[in-house]
Amino acid sequence: MNSLTKTTTMKTIALILSLLVAGTTLSFAQCGKKFTITTSKTEHLDSNGNVTRTDDEKAVVVIGKADINISVNDDHKMSGTITADTCNWPIAYKEGKTIIKAVIADQNGDNKNVTITIMGKDGKVTLLFELEGEPDDRIRVAADKFEETV
Repeated sequence: MNSLTKTTTMKTIALILSLLVAGTTLSFAQCGKKFTITTSKTEHLDSNGNVTRTDDEKAVVVIGKADINISVNDDHKMSGTITADTCNWPIAYKEGKTIIKAVIADQNGDNKNVTITIMGKDGKVTLLFELEGEPDDRIRVAADKFEETV
């Protein structure tokens, strides 16, 4: 291999690596940032995913790098600590998925392990809350607003 070929090969490899890094950065554009999700309707699901109850209620979910805060109807408030998360959003705030594991304390101070799955598909974002030990009361909400919080 002559020096011109080596140089061209190195430039090609550098370009490919740069594109991979840029693509990865874009797919995680909202990951690790603080964001707020606002909803207006809550669906309660059984373990098979069947809707058992629907409530019209305003909920605001604020998720940071290490914490989560939930307010329902500006009254019922819960907060917690994120223990693990995975995040991949090819189109920020529109298409992708985040799975969050957290410990949340309710208003009585009782701690609950929860898994929150945030899914974006076709521009619609939903959240599914699953409390450990309560498979017949999963909560699903559709985001009315999903945005980065400053």
